[in-house]
Amino acid sequence: PKFASLFSLILSISYNLNKARVQFCNREAATGPMKLFVSEGNPHCLKVLAALEVTGVHCGVQYISHEEKVVPFLSRPSFPALLLPSGQHLFSSNAICRYFFEVNGQESNDVSNQWLEWETIVLQPVLHQALHMAVVQGKGSEVSRVLQSPLNFLDQSLSKGSMPHLTGESVSVADVILWAALYPVLSDSSLFVRAWFDHLAAMHSCQSAAQKVLQGKAMKNYMQKQSVPQSFQCRDTQPSNSSPAEEGERAVSEEEMEAATLTWRKGLTSCSLATERQHPLLPEEGKRNILLTSALPYVNNVPHLGNIIGCVLSADVFSRYGRLRGWNLLFVCGTDEYGTATENKAREEGLTPQQICDKYHAVHSSIYKWFQIDFDFFGRTTTEKQTEIAQDIFWRLHKNGFLVEDTVEQLRCENCQRFLADRFVEGTCPHCSYPEARGDQCDKCGRLINAVELREPQCKVCRQTPIIRSSKHLFLDLPKLERQLEQWLEKSTSTGDWTANAKQITRSWIRDGLKPRCITRDLQWGTPVPHPDFKEKVFYVWFDAPIGYLSITASYTNEWDKWWKNPQQVELYNFMAKDNVPFHSVVFPCSLLGAQDNYTLVNHLVATEYLNYEDTKFSKSRGVGVFGDMAKDTGIPSDVWRFYLLYVRPEGQDSAFSWADMALKNNSELLNNLGNFINRAGMFVTKFFEGCVPEMDLQREEKKLLAVVGWELQQYIQLMDKVRIRDALKHILNISRHGNQYIQVNEPWKKIKGGESDRRRAGTVTGVSVNIACLLSVMLFPYMPLVSQTIRDQLNAPQSCIGTMLQGTGTFVCALSAGHRIGTVSPLFQKLETDQIEALKKRFGGQQKPAQSSVSAPAAPGAEVKVVGGVDPEKAEQLTKAVAEQGEKVRALKAQKAEKDVIAAEVSKLLELKKHLALAEGKNAAPAPQTGKKKK
Repeated sequence: PKFASLFSLILSISYNLNKARVQFCNREAATGPMKLFVSEGNPHCLKVLAALEVTGVHCGVQYISHEEKVVPFLSRPSFPALLLPSGQHLFSSNAICRYFFEVNGQESNDVSNQWLEWETIVLQPVLHQALHMAVVQGKGSEVSRVLQSPLNFLDQSLSKGSMPHLTGESVSVADVILWAALYPVLSDSSLFVRAWFDHLAAMHSCQSAAQKVLQGKAMKNYMQKQSVPQSFQCRDTQPSNSSPAEEGERAVSEEEMEAATLTWRKGLTSCSLATERQHPLLPEEGKRNILLTSALPYVNNVPHLGNIIGCVLSADVFSRYGRLRGWNLLFVCGTDEYGTATENKAREEGLTPQQICDKYHAVHSSIYKWFQIDFDFFGRTTTEKQTEIAQDIFWRLHKNGFLVEDTVEQLRCENCQRFLADRFVEGTCPHCSYPEARGDQCDKCGRLINAVELREPQCKVCRQTPIIRSSKHLFLDLPKLERQLEQWLEKSTSTGDWTANAKQITRSWIRDGLKPRCITRDLQWGTPVPHPDFKEKVFYVWFDAPIGYLSITASYTNEWDKWWKNPQQVELYNFMAKDNVPFHSVVFPCSLLGAQDNYTLVNHLVATEYLNYEDTKFSKSRGVGVFGDMAKDTGIPSDVWRFYLLYVRPEGQDSAFSWADMALKNNSELLNNLGNFINRAGMFVTKFFEGCVPEMDLQREEKKLLAVVGWELQQYIQLMDKVRIRDALKHILNISRHGNQYIQVNEPWKKIKGGESDRRRAGTVTGVSVNIACLLSVMLFPYMPLVSQTIRDQLNAPQSCIGTMLQGTGTFVCALSAGHRIGTVSPLFQKLETDQIEALKKRFGGQQKPAQSSVSAPAAPGAEVKVVGGVDPEKAEQLTKAVAEQGEKVRALKAQKAEKDVIAAEVSKLLELKKHLALAEGKNAAPAPQTGKKKK
């Protein structure tokens, strides 16, 4: 510490002298140009080139060899070096970077200076060692261990801040210097570091700098001429029981070891968490009461893996974790059943909207049950409670003056005799000219649009061109609520855990200015508007659907208002994908603020990015990707699906599901790492100690291991508390790696055959290992509940271990004391074979066959049908399937942007199939005579 303080002082003095020299040069208005001297392969030169590119400062660059001297008063070559207009030199890479930024008008602040001190004092010594390992020795896989401690610090700092960069919204000198320092060696890191690093790496200026100075073997040639890091020079003098794998591990102090040992010896607490929840759950005084919601899935679609990880699975992991922490937590969700999408699906399948809802609600329930999503209540929005609560909020908004009337121009299909809701119309986007934009939003550019703005609009049902008609609607007056919203947002985003994308999307909506938003629609399937002037209309789904959280809770308990009208006692977490953010952070909160009924508003808004499938998007119509009802047919256990989806959870940026990567993670992380350690620990107890945990005599090595494992546990808890689910999982796997290394170094299978001392040593190693396995079973529970239970069953672990390990900042205690008898141990995971994975990849890669049918003149679109005789149930069943397949084919062609005549031909086939289906069902496929406008 004294050395660090002294070094920091020297750095500060040196920088201030350089700064004074620079200011003097500027005041003297020297006329000569600046020149930057760099050498290829020198990683320090990457810093200054990146800073030069980012700032755009005018400066010549000269490449020279490593041996040439540029700074006249230095005894040896030093690069990079900057020749100033005054003839003076700067020869510290960080000082040069700061100079470029200051010339560009960006002064370094205190935060930047602290980061640069940290980079020099803490990061650079470790980086020198890491560079030597990666570049000279070719041990790139071991670099992550060397950098673990500084990267953890950097990661925690990034996770605590709400800004995308180290010092604020824009790229600073600290960002450039740290990025350039890490660039040559950073191959794997945690979420926050990776998102920050990738953002900078994507900048053209940084890419250009890297290409100029670190091409080919230049860096290896440079590094081979540098001095060997001290840790390598001293390796031969290390104690014989230390292994190379320990290099770069987090340093553990004597105090940490003693504290970890004391905690270990405390043992389990007598109290345990209640295993059975007593329903209905209600807020309790003195407890942390958490209301947790997952975005309501559309009832009419089968959810794919991206839908599952984006909402319900992420929420389930956090809810399970919260219960382990002893929080009083209620987890609700349900199907979103009203709106245009349901009407459209009902038309496609020839069912009523209610039948569609009943059918797909059961499908959703079955899928989530298989994925072990542990809702306290999974409801639906087509209930009397929904109508009652939505209409109450409506009348409160009306009474408080937050609703306005306006006449809206809408698209009406004369052929179908109906106004077209947003999702019933497609056309060309007025902003980006995407030809298949929806009536509410363009999927390509993401802009919100009004259906009447579409160019060349078409009715999605009959493909006719609609006309524009006027209709009177009600609007939520968002501008009138904007100030209240901003005050609430400032408090919620600063005190709660909002993901960066949630903050960014919300800020963009506020920045663009809020506009009144229509809350009514000309539909039949929805919550009816109670106002007498609008009795033919229903509520728009994005006014109505979020109220489903309230009505679903009301279906769970009549005392629902203790959760939803209790902001003083209740914390609300919303889980969703990023496309749902504006409705949860702006529209719905405005509805509740305007209602003025003490509603609980969201405290923590957790939004994921998108999960893609391999190198494309999920598509039911094209048969691409795994959907929820298909996963169980793969033969892969649901816990393995959960593990991999959470391992690639798109927390900071989009990620992709990959069959090859899933097999790799299963076989390496689950089978060879986690499963191997837990199985070995249990088998040693069974094989060497007759099924009873042996006595444990803790030596220095065990105390250090306890401290390291305890630290990993603390990191896990800190990350999970912040809903950093993907990152927290890595710490579970780190613990099992520590355990495997501990077993491998100590070789209990050999020591058990030795003398008394060796046998005692084997007992200690086995006892500590099996206790680490018990800790892992608890930490795994939110991620892999069945595997977690299986481990505890095999270890015969006491129930109280669940309530002890995750209390406070983490408590790694001896849960299985000497003499404890374990159960039967067996392998936890199976290998995923290459041929199995290849078959699954082919099966879900879009190989479905299109429906075959003969084509004649299509029936008139929009025709009404009449029931007649001649029903053929068997043929009707076949044709129903054919209609569904042909409908999928049509949608696939549209998604692929096929030629219009190709699409028209397939639409004709679809209509012909529908005509035959109508006949098989005993209906008249001929159009009914039109006698006037239909009333809707």
